[in-house]
Amino acid sequence: MPALSPAGGVARFLGRRTVLPGLLLVPVLAFFIVWNTIPTLWLLGLSFYRFSLTSGRAPIYAGLLNFQNILNDSGVWLDLSRTLLFVVSGVGIQTVLGMLLGLLFWNSQRLPGRRVALTMLFAPMVLTPVASGTFWRLIYDPTFGVLNAMLRGVGFSGANFLGDSSTAFAAVLVVDVWMWTPFMVLMTLAALASVPKAELEAAEIDQLTWMQRLRLVLLHHGKYILMLGILLRTIDSFKTMDLIYNMTFGGPGTTTQLVAITLYRRAFEAFNMGWSSALAVILLLISIAFTATFIFVLHWREKAEA
Repeated sequence: MPALSPAGGVARFLGRRTVLPGLLLVPVLAFFIVWNTIPTLWLLGLSFYRFSLTSGRAPIYAGLLNFQNILNDSGVWLDLSRTLLFVVSGVGIQTVLGMLLGLLFWNSQRLPGRRVALTMLFAPMVLTPVASGTFWRLIYDPTFGVLNAMLRGVGFSGANFLGDSSTAFAAVLVVDVWMWTPFMVLMTLAALASVPKAELEAAEIDQLTWMQRLRLVLLHHGKYILMLGILLRTIDSFKTMDLIYNMTFGGPGTTTQLVAITLYRRAFEAFNMGWSSALAVILLLISIAFTATFIFVLHWREKAEA
């Protein structure tokens, strides 16, 4: 029986240490390929075909016709502009409120009931959009809603917030802000936790104003975490569908119809899968553009500060 040299044993041990991480990645890669890569490639291929589930005919190759029809559709452009307004308004308000509330909780660590208040603040974020939409639809109800009852109690007349085209968009925007401001509070607290305590103590000794501490110390160290939170909220807000669809179904008219609702209706109500796939590809490219812009700005700021 051949003798086992110490060098051979070490080599086999290192070989196992090298192979094991690769084996652990196999389930993750398999899941990613089956549930992400293959559906994306299928979606991309279907976008070049005319295919309706109700026609009973096989898909017909159409080239770039679906993309051309989308770009020439004024309704899609209106839905896209409405979506951009929803994203910019919602994410902007959530960022400002989240930073203010985050700073408030950061500066009140010894306040009694702080943990209970944080738990209540984060509660909307853990609810599903369908549950939140149902909850707020009942609040906005023109006959039995709590909000209208409160308005009548102080002498105002009730209003149909979700049924009036002048208030429906603002009403669903309020719900989105209510749901996701806690996320920006969480990102703000994470950003503040990354600030070295020595710099906070130095700022206090130098008697810097509140705005100077925010600009020179807090944002200087935590801006990348905040930018990541803004990016995640931008992408997630851009594809908002279930919350608004459960509240208004995109109405009244098309007042609250975002581009994701248009995609859902053309795919699962009109069953026009080719056109819907092309629109999904366009939305995917827009999301990639958001991410690429964020990465570019992040690296540009890092080089500028180096």
